[in-house]
Amino acid sequence: MSNDLTHVLVDGRVVQITLAGGRIAAMTPAVGPARSVAIPLVVDAHVHLDKCFTAHRTRAEKPGLFGAIEAMAADKAAWTEVDLRARITRGLQDAAAHGAALVRSHVDWTEPAVPLAWSVMGEVAAEGVHLQRAALVSLEVLGDADHGPRIATKVAADGGVLGSFIYRHANYADHLGRVFRLAAEHGLTLDFHVDEGLDADAVGVDEIAQLTRQHGMAGRVLCGHACALSIREDAGRAIAMMAEAGLALTILPTTNLHLQDMAPGRSPRLRGLAPAQELRAAGVTVLFASDNVRDPFYPYGTHDPLEMLRLASLTLHLDPGDWLGAITTDAARVLGAAPAPLAVGRPADFMTIGGADWREALADPRAPRRIYRAGMAQSQGYAA
Repeated sequence: MSNDLTHVLVDGRVVQITLAGGRIAAMTPAVGPARSVAIPLVVDAHVHLDKCFTAHRTRAEKPGLFGAIEAMAADKAAWTEVDLRARITRGLQDAAAHGAALVRSHVDWTEPAVPLAWSVMGEVAAEGVHLQRAALVSLEVLGDADHGPRIATKVAADGGVLGSFIYRHANYADHLGRVFRLAAEHGLTLDFHVDEGLDADAVGVDEIAQLTRQHGMAGRVLCGHACALSIREDAGRAIAMMAEAGLALTILPTTNLHLQDMAPGRSPRLRGLAPAQELRAAGVTVLFASDNVRDPFYPYGTHDPLEMLRLASLTLHLDPGDWLGAITTDAARVLGAAPAPLAVGRPADFMTIGGADWREALADPRAPRRIYRAGMAQSQGYAA
């Protein structure tokens, strides 16, 4: 695809985009069909850069989520600064190559001490990409009266996000209450892995919604996964609670499709994706993100939110043109960043994908895309 901005589809209009001084100088109506579609640079709101690119050296002995957790824990014992730096850098460069402007990476934090990956990730950078660190702390450790305050202090000092994994833990309500109090005391936002399984009695998201309301933290709490909502008979009630509390939810198509309802020798019946259409209709902001890339949780893929939009459109029956915010402006807003829509006078940070409309642009993973940062075309290639 040439550096052609004469017939670009932007928000349903075919326009010619003129760039000057690193900004969008004009968007003039163009006659004729679009040759490409354009969106702001994407946001990958939920990834695991500490785990990526380990699939070649790990093997899960058990199927599903907890088999992957065990395989990852075994590999983590051998992590070094050199190994972490190389993989994290590669992952962040991968995200940049796919047009990311903002990435939030979770960091496993299973012991009271600051994990090596947290420190290394704080030193890695990729041009044009802002990296947020989210502490994925063991709920028992984070909810501990001694350890929790020290961890929250460290996360706040480093400008990070606080979070934990919640899935049918004993006494999780008490621990979660302490976590919310820590967030309030330190001015932290929260990001949870919650109900990542197919058990109808996994109702952690309900408790999170209640605590979000109680602490007045609407717009400051993001949940990931919530797979149990796909099978809960009372999902409508839980979704209403989430909307009223001001929660947002990230759906992770690749990892959840890969791990949920996994059993050797049997095709999966239950897909484990939270009901995106019902969530958004109720007022919950829904995001899509890459999650795991080439590790025991998902041994394939790249850090590419556009591919997540494509997969979500297929598996959740969505019109991709109506859900662009889930990987751009809505995702930026939820992560505390200023949305960057394509508009005259705005910085020229966007990407174009070959195609006359969104269905054509997403029909072929090899559709050429070009990434612009500050008005400069940085790359040309294929989405896959």
